[in-house]
Amino acid sequence: MFPGRSKDQGTTGWKLQTSLWSNSKIYMPLTPFRGTSILNVKRKMTWFSCVNRVAVRMEVPLNPRESGQFVTEHSQDVFVEEEGVQRVAEMLYALRKSEELTASGWKNANPLAPSPTSDQALNWVFVVDTMNFSFWPEQEDRQCEVTYRSVTHRGYMTLCAAITRAMDEGISITEPSYFSQMSVEELGHVLRSDNDTPMPMLAERHRVLTEGGRVLLQNGGSFRSFISPAGSDAQKMVELIVNKLPSYRDEATYKGKRIALYKRAQILVADFWGIMEARGEGNIPNLDFLTMFADYRVPQALVHLGALRYSNTLMETLRNGELLSSGDRTEVEIRGCSIWCVERIKAHLCSLVREREGQSCNINSAVIDFYLWPYAKQHHKEMAHIPIHHTRCIYY
Repeated sequence: MFPGRSKDQGTTGWKLQTSLWSNSKIYMPLTPFRGTSILNVKRKMTWFSCVNRVAVRMEVPLNPRESGQFVTEHSQDVFVEEEGVQRVAEMLYALRKSEELTASGWKNANPLAPSPTSDQALNWVFVVDTMNFSFWPEQEDRQCEVTYRSVTHRGYMTLCAAITRAMDEGISITEPSYFSQMSVEELGHVLRSDNDTPMPMLAERHRVLTEGGRVLLQNGGSFRSFISPAGSDAQKMVELIVNKLPSYRDEATYKGKRIALYKRAQILVADFWGIMEARGEGNIPNLDFLTMFADYRVPQALVHLGALRYSNTLMETLRNGELLSSGDRTEVEIRGCSIWCVERIKAHLCSLVREREGQSCNINSAVIDFYLWPYAKQHHKEMAHIPIHHTRCIYY
């Protein structure tokens, strides 16, 4: 969450208020802008905040797909390479009928998750996705490690292993009544490393998890009840998540335009879809609203595959290990161009399916991300010469 971001919640709409700084009356949205991510609000709708008697015009952010296109059109250091896009689409076309390009591959991609049919599965993905950020180590030879059932994990999988280990130990880590009020020390025990390198950002993980738990308790006491007002519609679920959970509001300002990337909100919806698909209930409207989940690993894979290109200046910056701030121009370009790159891959893949088979294409951007993320892990040695970007934040 950006410093100073409002935590106020409310329903969308407008009401007449008297300014605190004058007797003039102004129309204000019931949900403050910084807490608003309702993407279907008319784009030109604005609100005015009389701060020091100066009216400030603020707009609803572009949605992730629009944001990706806007960033790509204005990017200075990251570029989508159409020739590489077509090669990746051809590669995926050859895999189009494999389980790797379906939501049913969700469990295979993450064997540490509970059975999709279990009562804990949905709360498990909420807990994991709420803390799904910033696993890269300060030093490659000193990483947090978690061993579970004789397998030692690193990176994101340390979180999955730690949560499942806690469940085995009888800790109610998937119960909002517990994790909404657990202490930092208790979470530190759950996320404990095998070695003396802890999982990064423990205080931030504690803050967002307890905050998320309180929101679930205020909305039925489980992730399923929390998300139910969205009616299993992918777009409405993303909007509900970012409206009610401040830590999921992954937004930035780029070239004067407010944009949204929403990595964790979208992956939470995609994980929900994966579980429901495994249960035989995977009819989720508007799945095409989801884009890829812009992190630091998939961009590396896209560069490796030739679909994305970094400028020499940016490549040198990354090789020097320089930290990019969340919202920094180059950081936004890496993530935004990755989103649009995958949109172009999907578009070309679907055109191949139509041209060669005369059929519609049911592969969406989330499924392509489901393939690219483990691809990056499996080919990490081949891609070692391509640096990932380093940003410490709660968004990815």
